[in-house]
Amino acid sequence: MIRYIPNHLIDKDKYDHCVSGATNSRVYAYSWYLNCVCENWDLLVSGDYDMVMPLPRRKKYGIPYIHSPSWIQQLGVFSGKKITEGSILEFMDRIPRKFLLVDYRFNADNPLSLDMKHERMNYILPLNNGLEQLFEGYNQNRRRISRLNFDDFVLEKQGRPDHFIELWESVEKNYTPGKDASEKLGELSRLNNGFMKIWSVYKNGMMVAGLLWTLTPKRITYLVPVVRQEFRKHHLHTFLINELIRSYQNTGLIFDFEGSMIPGVANFYQSFGALKEPYYLVKKRWFAYV
Repeated sequence: MIRYIPNHLIDKDKYDHCVSGATNSRVYAYSWYLNCVCENWDLLVSGDYDMVMPLPRRKKYGIPYIHSPSWIQQLGVFSGKKITEGSILEFMDRIPRKFLLVDYRFNADNPLSLDMKHERMNYILPLNNGLEQLFEGYNQNRRRISRLNFDDFVLEKQGRPDHFIELWESVEKNYTPGKDASEKLGELSRLNNGFMKIWSVYKNGMMVAGLLWTLTPKRITYLVPVVRQEFRKHHLHTFLINELIRSYQNTGLIFDFEGSMIPGVANFYQSFGALKEPYYLVKKRWFAYV
């Protein structure tokens, strides 16, 4: 029996326990993460929080709809049990009819064969081996760049949220942030819950790069990297990724690059030996899949 539960009635402890123990756990689904990036969110739940599907919601022109907020790549159905396509379709059918539009990204471990799903691409690197073996998976150019001398830069692993946000707001981006993206990112960066991490890179006392990333029991998520325009030629994105890989080699964690549909960014992630991980966007308007 799948039930719809409005936010104020959700048992957050049971919910987060399900997300944490799910075979397909993602940081985006934790209640504290959703609280930061969603205006509102409700829940579909099966059993005693055995399977859950969070539903970010908002209104436009008075019309309620389900949407994909900034800073959330994948949601969907989460469970410690096997998730079948039949289960996913049951959850989709239980989305209340009051939501006249559904724009929703299912996670890569949610199987879907709908003809009108829209494929999106993520990239992951299992950290099952040591640094040298992982390094062998890099392409030739990435290995060459990784051997450069970064001694002029200082990595601070306890970065300040205000400095990170200031830098992020100041740089040109290859994507268009939502109107409230900065506010939501600020809330995430200020969380002191052990999951959210900020690394900052300095040169001569000036912050020139930063990275907001997350550490959960199964994944490292490369959430928001940022580099000053004039320092991009110094390959600081490569420097930060290599430091993360070095720190968590041989742990069995998944390094989640968060993917990109931009060819240049996708090629950059693949240059580290990252594997493709497709996930699916489903749009549903007035109960017909489009």
